[in-house]
Amino acid sequence: NLLLRMSEEDWDAVINTNLKSVYNITKQVTRALLKQRSGSIINITSIVGMIGQAGQGNYAASKAGIIGFTKSVAKELGSRGIRCNAVAPGFIETDMTDALPEATRETYFKQIPLGRFGKPEEIADCCLFLASDRSTYMSGQVLSVCGALNT
Repeated sequence: NLLLRMSEEDWDAVINTNLKSVYNITKQVTRALLKQRSGSIINITSIVGMIGQAGQGNYAASKAGIIGFTKSVAKELGSRGIRCNAVAPGFIETDMTDALPEATRETYFKQIPLGRFGKPEEIADCCLFLASDRSTYMSGQVLSVCGALNT
C-alpha cells in the first residue's frame, strides 16, 4: 500500500514477518555455529530492498533491514569463522508471478535487461554456492540475482 494509506498494523506485520524472523532464526543458530567455529548464514532479501518500489515501503524497508543485519552479523561473527551473506532475488517465476496478467508480465520483462523472470533453481544455485567451500572468503555480501534489473 502507498505510505499515506498504510496502517501501522500493516507496517508492523511486514517488518515482523520479514525482518524480525531473520533476527530470531539467526539468534537461535548462532550458539551452535559458535561452538563449531564455522558456518554459513544465508539470508534471503529482495532486490526491492536495494532499489525500492512504490507502494511497498514496508516491504522495501524490511528487505533493506536484512541487508544491514547481514553485514553487521558478518562483522560480528567473522572472527569466529562464521560467514553471513544475503541473496537478493528479483522477479522470480512463482505461483504469484504466474497469476499476473500478461500485460503486467510484459511490462516487467521490459524493465529486466535479460527479458524474463528468474527461476527458483537460479536462487537455489546461489545459495548452494554461498553454503559451499567455494565461497569461504565471502562474507557480508549481497548477491543480486535479478537479470540486471539492479544495474
